[in-house]
Amino acid sequence: MGKGRLEAFSDGVLAIIITIMVLDLKAPIGTDLAALKTVIPTFTSYVLSFVFVGIYWNNHHYLIHTVKTISGAILWANLHLLFWLSLIPFFTRWMGDNGFAPVPVALYGVILIFAAIAYTILIRAIIAHHGKDSTLARAVGKDRKGNISIALYALGILLSLVNPAPGYAVYVFVALIWLVPDRRIERVIEE
Repeated sequence: MGKGRLEAFSDGVLAIIITIMVLDLKAPIGTDLAALKTVIPTFTSYVLSFVFVGIYWNNHHYLIHTVKTISGAILWANLHLLFWLSLIPFFTRWMGDNGFAPVPVALYGVILIFAAIAYTILIRAIIAHHGKDSTLARAVGKDRKGNISIALYALGILLSLVNPAPGYAVYVFVALIWLVPDRRIERVIEE
């Protein structure tokens, strides 16, 4: 099977996720700059979530660029990833609306860790379909970056339950690690 529908569908779902998140932002009541203070938590959570969805969109593009054909396993692994990403708007809003309380911040991390695991499963499904010598297999290797990210999410979740600020900071740190598209794939494609 060709990859066109998978890529188009994924792009559409990610666009809808971002749209839902921005529609959840409510304008403050008041006309002075002080009124903006009330929306800072919601806006901050939106910015981080926008960055995460953007990271997944960007890296998904590189990932799918390595694919020649797809299988049923790849389709299901991709849907699995999209499922976890589709929950980001809900937890973004909950976290922001509750001023970064421990449980919403921790559960936001749970969504992030499951999305990262789903992305890893998608990578493994593609490698299984294309072989251990495929472009993607050579590019990701043992996927240290992905595994480190999952470990950091787990740390962020635990920290969030004690004090949300350090947990949230760990999530920001992971976003910074991935902000640049996955150059491993780009390097292998260029070779």
